[in-house]
Amino acid sequence: MTRDEQRHPRRRTALRGAAAGAALAAGASALSGCGRPGESATPPPSTPTAPVELGAADEVPVGGAHAFRDAKVVVSQPEPGRYRAFSAVCTHEGCAMFALRESAIVCSCHGSSFDTTTGEVLTGPAREPLPEIPVRVEGDGLVAG
Repeated sequence: MTRDEQRHPRRRTALRGAAAGAALAAGASALSGCGRPGESATPPPSTPTAPVELGAADEVPVGGAHAFRDAKVVVSQPEPGRYRAFSAVCTHEGCAMFALRESAIVCSCHGSSFDTTTGEVLTGPAREPLPEIPVRVEGDGLVAG
């Protein structure tokens, strides 16, 4: 290779190098979302550590659930007067979830769904259940955390 070729590589060589770099970057990006089985790709979502007023208890139907958007919490009432609350942040990639279908909360980002009464994964790609959040009735309202 001449000194001039060393200083000014051919266009084809430069394009090959750029393509290889892009492929490596894309591969690294794709792999960063993958984990070992049983591991979450992102850290578990945070849950309220201080009490948070959610809203009226009557917003949660018996045998159903309600997503409280501001707090990112979903509350179910499997039987009269018994409430269970879970984070409404998907354990797969951290997307907020507010779509309720029957007894499931569904992530619109990648399609994971979780049981609103147990927090368990119904369909992936999520592998980890939703963290449970303590919830109680105070007066006519629900308080989480």
